[in-house]
Amino acid sequence: MSNAIWLSAASLLDLRVMAKHKPLVKSEYETLAAFRYALRQFLHFSGAAAQAAGITAQQHQALLAIKGFPQRESVTVGELAERLQLRHHSAVGLVDRLVAEKLVVRGPSAKDRRRVLIQLTRRGETILEKLACLHRQQLKQIGPEICQLLERLGRTEE
Repeated sequence: MSNAIWLSAASLLDLRVMAKHKPLVKSEYETLAAFRYALRQFLHFSGAAAQAAGITAQQHQALLAIKGFPQRESVTVGELAERLQLRHHSAVGLVDRLVAEKLVVRGPSAKDRRRVLIQLTRRGETILEKLACLHRQQLKQIGPEICQLLERLGRTEE
């Protein structure tokens, strides 16, 4: 997803934009709250699953971001930082911890030896595969509720 589709907090709170919208009714607040609650439940499940697998939630997110990066099996630290919405130096620290746990390796790019790419190790792949299966199963269970909430949110007037 491109950053262009995400509105900044400043633009969201711009009173000129808000003045154009009809005020929300109670049921819309309830739907928004239910959606946030469902997301939080999933994130709680995800964190607990990662912990049970012996890694942190952030490490799991990093492994997934690397494996799920479009059309490549490796990423730069900058790309990982963007995907996880971290500052570059925070992503460097995360990669250091992933390397120490033997979940990823760093290596030079074949095209540009100055670029360092991060790729999953076999251990990282194995852990991610187990977690991805659990997450897919959980999403199959909660998916209908999430879809229903999204439909209700889509029907609300802007």
